[in-house]
Parts: sequence; structure tokens; C-alpha cells
Amino acid sequence: VLTSFPGAQLAIGPPITDGFYYDFDIGRPFTPDDIELLEGKMHKILAEDQPFDREVIDRDQGLEMFADQRFKTEIITDGEASQGVGDGVITVYRNHDFVDLCRGPHVRSTGFLSAFKLLRSAGAYWRGDEHNPQLQRIYGTAWNSQKDLDAYLERLEEADRRDHRKLGVALDLFSFPSELGSGLAIWHPKGALVRKIIEDYSRNTHLAHNYDIVSTPHVAKANLWETSGHLDFYAEGMYPAMELDHGQEYYVKPMNCPFHILVYQSSARSYRRLPMRLYELGTVYRYERSGVLHGLLRIRGFTQDDSHIFCTEAQLAEELQALLDFTLMVLRDFGFTDFEADLSTKPEKAIGDPELWDRATDALRASLEVADLPYEVAEGEGAFYGPKIDVHVRDAIGRRWQLSTIQVDFAQPENFSLEFNSPQNTRERPVMIHRALMGSIERFAGILIEHYAGAFPGWLAPVQAAILPVADRHNDYAAGVADELASLGLRVEVDDHDDTLGEKVRRAITAKTPAVLVVGDDDVEHGTVGLRLRDDEGEERGVPVPDAGRRLVELCAPPR
Repeated sequence: VLTSFPGAQLAIGPPITDGFYYDFDIGRPFTPDDIELLEGKMHKILAEDQPFDREVIDRDQGLEMFADQRFKTEIITDGEASQGVGDGVITVYRNHDFVDLCRGPHVRSTGFLSAFKLLRSAGAYWRGDEHNPQLQRIYGTAWNSQKDLDAYLERLEEADRRDHRKLGVALDLFSFPSELGSGLAIWHPKGALVRKIIEDYSRNTHLAHNYDIVSTPHVAKANLWETSGHLDFYAEGMYPAMELDHGQEYYVKPMNCPFHILVYQSSARSYRRLPMRLYELGTVYRYERSGVLHGLLRIRGFTQDDSHIFCTEAQLAEELQALLDFTLMVLRDFGFTDFEADLSTKPEKAIGDPELWDRATDALRASLEVADLPYEVAEGEGAFYGPKIDVHVRDAIGRRWQLSTIQVDFAQPENFSLEFNSPQNTRERPVMIHRALMGSIERFAGILIEHYAGAFPGWLAPVQAAILPVADRHNDYAAGVADELASLGLRVEVDDHDDTLGEKVRRAITAKTPAVLVVGDDDVEHGTVGLRLRDDEGEERGVPVPDAGRRLVELCAPPR
């Protein structure tokens, strides 16, 4: 970049999953021609097998070396360049005429880097802060061989075909109107129906697992968020206060937990009535920076399948085990089969009894091992108020998604002075468990769209069967077939547009409808349909309507 844009300011360039990026300020965005030019120069550098040389220098030497690079001098001045190296000491790597801050390690020379590709460029704010200068980020990827690189690029193409933002428009599921503002989605009829199916499943399975459904408002007075600690620790993620009731400040909720705590507090609690499991499809609002918003996956207003469980210390291990089993059941019902987890343990700064931390962490670990769930321990990565499990799934093309969180909380029971009456008739603190199995309905739906490439399983599809009359004279018969199938609980749509049959078939296939039923003269005469299932080749003619109905009911049966 420096040889092509001599005045370029260099920011940072870390490795990321499956690749790397580097941020630059060249005064304008990079063009595709720029990327092609840079990639060509990189290939020449690889062919020259230039060595990488590591140097250790002090802070003053670094400031002198990078005097004309304002982002580098800021990193050195702030002490970031010394992290992991030593106080006042930084490391740089030289590559021919180029030198850069880096902790390393590096490969010995550029000749080891045989297969790479620059992928794209995008805007990015310095330090992720929209008040800072906007830089230009170039993304790339590097692999051990051209074969590995080609396979990765094929996966990227497949991921692009599955992009929920594109499929959401193509399937008429949702949109993000600019009139609303960034990160706020509108669900169209078919998308809202998919969402309702997901929510109904969630609500019904929680009822079956002895959860109590609650409903809470979207706003609360400031003192609630002061007590919970959100205004101290999470204010940047909250929308600004609204002044109502003669200057009283209200906030839209970023989380549901304080409201569920108020339900617990609403009457005296006894150990005999614990655990208490409260569940809500609760809509929350978080001020995410515009640069990190991403379709339904990162959004400002979303609904969580949120639950808070209040139990005794003695009940904690059993409750966590049951909760993890419940989590995996839910994820399997939606078609995920490949799971792994992270167990985040006590950080240096934490509240609560260390022995209780150990017992809670051991209980989380035991639940993972009983479930035979592969996991990694993230030492010291737990929140200050308790350890947690994050459950990840792999989708149909092998991508890893974090979905479910099970979080033990020792802080909020203290903040709100929660109590229950023990068997010894003493007042004791309950333990609180936060958990969201889907994360949010919006994000979960986005992941499902990409997992299934928009071709939802029958029970999730907004339209389960499309009925296509060959000509206008078959419309009444098609409507009768639709009524018969609808009486079986199927979601049916008749395409009676004034189009050719071929156009109707293409429309149904593009909509990824699980079943297409064609009706013509013979079908009207014999009470049959032509049946074409999405995952089968060809059409089966002359299927009696009752038989088609039974097969579609089986095809579209929900889990359990």
C-alpha cells in the first residue's frame, strides 16, 4: 500500500478467523482496481522470498521510527504496543523496506505464504468508534495450499448465496426501511409467520418444562437501572433517557432481568417454591454502533427467549444439568446437530463467595461432561458476577455460531436484596441463572435462513404447499383442494395469477415451497393432484387429494 499510496497512514492489521485485515487511511475508499494492483504486488513480494526480521526497541525509538504515522504513535503512546512484550519495550518486524509494529511471531520469510487472496475492502472507524476517523479496511485470507484456498473461496460463495439479507428480500420475509433508522427490522407477512412459529414453539416448550410465562413493559425508571448496575456498566449500550413525569428519567430496556427480579420480589418466597423459572419473549433495545450492525444478526431492537431462574445453592447443579439438556433439545429440534461450548471461569475481579464460584463452575463443567458436549475452558473470561456456558452450533456449511448462553449470577440477588425462607426458617440469598437458548428471535431466524438456505423444513415454512391451477377453469377446484388441506392444519396458497403454468412452477420453486400441487382437467375429473416435493425429482401424477394431504401432514409435522 505504501508503494502505491506513499502518504498512506497505517492503523492495525490483526489475524482473524480464516484470514486477516489491515486498516488504512488513504483519503478515499479503495477501488476494485486498487485491490487487484495490491494483490499483484503481493505476489511479487512472495516470489522474492523476503525475510521477516524481528527487532526489540524502546518506546522512544518507536516514536521516532513511526513519527509520520499518527495511528502507530498513538498505539505506542497509549502503551498498547508494549502489552505482552514488557513495559516500555515494543517489537517491530522488518520486511525489506517495510517496518511495522507487531508482537509476532511470523513465518521466516514471504516464500512460506504461497496461497492468499484479497477479498474486499470496507469502511471501519479507528478503534471502532464512530467519532473517530473512518479508515479503509482490506480483508484477505491465506492458506497452506492453493487447494485449501480454492475450497475456502467456494465456501465463501456458498455463504454469499445463503446470506439471510439477500434471501430475506428474495423470499419477502423482512426489510430494513431507511425511514426507521439503522438496525430496526420490519417483518413482512411470511417472515412474521415464520417468526410466530418459532415463538410459539419456544412458548409451548417452556410451558412443557415448567416455566412460568411473564410479560413486562419496554421502559422503566432510571432508579431500576441504577440498582441493577446497568447505568454504571452498560450505559453506552442503552438508548438515551426520556424525561417524563416532571423530570423523571425513563430508559427503554436493554435487558429483561431487572423486570423478572421484580416479579420474584413481588411476594415472600420459600425454599418450597424454588426453583422459580420465569420466561418471557421480551423485546429489548440496545444502541449498537452502526458499523457493527449486520442484518438480523446484529440489530438494535430484538426479542429474546429470555428466562431467569431463581434457585437455592443446593439446587444449582441439578438445575444447570436440566437446563443444558433442554438447550440441546431445542437446538436439535431446529435441525442443528453439531455442538461445542465455552466454559468461562472466574476473572481476577469478581464478586461473591469463592467457594460458591467453584461450586457453580464445577456444576457447569459437570453438565457439559454429562451431556458429552465438547468444550473449551476460557480461563478468567467469566463476567464479574458469575461463570457461564456459551453453546455454539455448526451450520450446514460448517460455520460456527454462538447461540445459547447459560449464565450464573451472584450479583443481582445482592443488588436487589433477594431472599427466600430456608428450611431452618432463616433468610437466604437465591442463586440466579440467566439464559437465552436462541439468543434472540431475530438472530436465530437469520441463522436458520442461512442454515437452510431459505428452504425451511416443512413445519417452519410459511407456505407449506402451493396449489397451481393449469388454467382459469381449474381455479375453483384448486380452491377446494386448498380448503381440504387447510382443514388438516396445513398452510396453503393458491397461485391463480394469469400466468403460464411454467411461470407458476418457477415462482413456487423460487419461494422454496416444500410441496407444489398442480391441478388440471384430469385432476378435476378424478379428484387428484399432481404432487411435486421440493427435495424430490419430478412430479407424481394422479395422487388422490386425501393421500396428498396425509403425506403433507407427515412432511410438515413439527418436532414431537
